[in-house]
Amino acid sequence: MKLLAIETSTEACSVALIHGDEVIARSEIAPRRHAELVLPMADALLAEAGLGRHALDVIAVGRGPGAFTGVRLGISLAQGMALALDVPVVTVSSLAALALEAPEDDADILAVIDARMGEIYAATYRRDDNGGLIVLDEERVCTPGALSLSPSTAWHVVGTGWATYENVLSPRLTGALRSAEGARYPQARHVAELAAREFSAGHAHAPEQALPVYLRDKVALTLVEQGKA
Repeated sequence: MKLLAIETSTEACSVALIHGDEVIARSEIAPRRHAELVLPMADALLAEAGLGRHALDVIAVGRGPGAFTGVRLGISLAQGMALALDVPVVTVSSLAALALEAPEDDADILAVIDARMGEIYAATYRRDDNGGLIVLDEERVCTPGALSLSPSTAWHVVGTGWATYENVLSPRLTGALRSAEGARYPQARHVAELAAREFSAGHAHAPEQALPVYLRDKVALTLVEQGKA
């Protein structure tokens, strides 16, 4: 399998390539520079692997949630490349990719991204016996104080939502907090890992069916909401 993965839904811009049993990746924290970085990253990985674009079997992409512009960019690039190469697309939850940043043990995982405007994107997971993820609670957008979590004996928390709202989120966790990493972002290497499973299971899409997931349709506060009117 030769799979190229893109993840641009947050401040981190990353690309990964699976070819055979090897995974290579590039990642950079570069807000507002994703558009200039992602294709050169992809070309660098292909050159490192000695592959041309037409050798690819599938394109994978983090479908969000995350920053509107970043999610749109990733989906658009994946669709364009897949159409040009006549290959399918696999979309992966950016929150699920983020969850794989957590340590590998039996604790439940809260993946939480700062959604701005006083809200978070969140979902919870547990690792399965094969290194994949079991979804415990579906993706949602809410205020940190409104986040409702199922009981658990232990948690890992990953994502920028923790960095911003640790004081609000911490009391909502039942059970021990084994680790908490606020400076973690969805990464293309994890998009690639999850997408490879989906592709092998026959869960790929035509490029035009690769759709973003925003969870909300509002990108900014009004002047009234900002208290400026």
